[in-house]
Amino acid sequence: MARVRGRVPRALAAALLAVGLVGCATFPDNGPREWQEQIEGAGELGGIPRVPESVEPTAPPTGEPAPQGGTPPEPEPCDDPDPAVIATCLDPVGAIAVLPDGVTALVAERRTGRVLRVARDVEPQLVATVDVDASGGGGLTGLVLSSSYAEDRLLYAYATTPEDNRVVRIAEGEPPEAVLTGIPRGPVNNGGALGVDVDGSLLVATGDAGGADPASLAGKLLRVDAFGRPATGNPDAASPVLSSGLVAPGGVCVNAATTAAWVTDRRGGQDVLHLVVPGALGPAAWSWPERPGVAGCVAQQDVVAVAQSGAGALFVLRTDPLTTAFTATEIQLPGVYGRLSAASLGPDGLIWLGTVNKDGGVPVPSDDRVLVLPPVASGGQSRA
Repeated sequence: MARVRGRVPRALAAALLAVGLVGCATFPDNGPREWQEQIEGAGELGGIPRVPESVEPTAPPTGEPAPQGGTPPEPEPCDDPDPAVIATCLDPVGAIAVLPDGVTALVAERRTGRVLRVARDVEPQLVATVDVDASGGGGLTGLVLSSSYAEDRLLYAYATTPEDNRVVRIAEGEPPEAVLTGIPRGPVNNGGALGVDVDGSLLVATGDAGGADPASLAGKLLRVDAFGRPATGNPDAASPVLSSGLVAPGGVCVNAATTAAWVTDRRGGQDVLHLVVPGALGPAAWSWPERPGVAGCVAQQDVVAVAQSGAGALFVLRTDPLTTAFTATEIQLPGVYGRLSAASLGPDGLIWLGTVNKDGGVPVPSDDRVLVLPPVASGGQSRA
């Protein structure tokens, strides 16, 4: 059974709530970019408080017998002492969407198709179940709130079925409703990711399904309205395709402060981060020849943070807010939580992450988990 952690200590909670949110955005021009050498360092997230796994036993209250041999009782498997952990004992987390209250999130389990509402001190609650086929990297891999969620309470998900990959709309208490169907599925690269443009359009990153017809909807970044129709402003008014050239996308993130949108992709010889532009995506804005398994991402102010499943880390790129040129990079949380995948930004600037340690990793008894971390501080000094 999935479990939730107890409350964050007051001092940590105050620190976590210190930075505000920036929202989603649209696309900048595609001017020249300048890149700096990669820097690896501890960074702001390197100091996440860690609770020791073993503590000295304390004396029992008066009248209660002391444990035999002075050994405290074993914790339950789903209890995680880390104050950053919100929920435990989930199936591998495919996607996260943080609700407007900032303390609750909707979480997609990739293999089961379940959408769960999670919050601290509350057992996860089932919101919906999407019928999925998780083979070939598919399943339930994308999740995003409607741009008018406060009024309509709608949620969009990217799902793999036995017939295709598709976008479905979820209203709590009702069966999922197909919005965009017919995205090719294949033996591999069936996963996708979702985002929301500043005008409320859906951004849909689709895998190439192992080499689907280039004229199909596979291997594209699509931009559609709430009914799956091509959004106004696409390069071809009759087509949902905004950009092409994706292989196995892991995340889409947008930045209201800079009007930049980004998409991560796992290609044959390297992992990449693309700055989204209409048309073909073109050269990568950043690449990882070591292929760390780029997944979900968040973008805020002068930072793009990319979850990495293979490397088990959060890779932080600092950008010039005017040019989107990268000025420094940092590797955060290496090996702390294992394989990181889903990423989402809360309205208070906190970063929510999901793990996939049951999916190719080395799970601990409390996996898979959802955790919430302080935002990466902006305005720090650039390092060449």
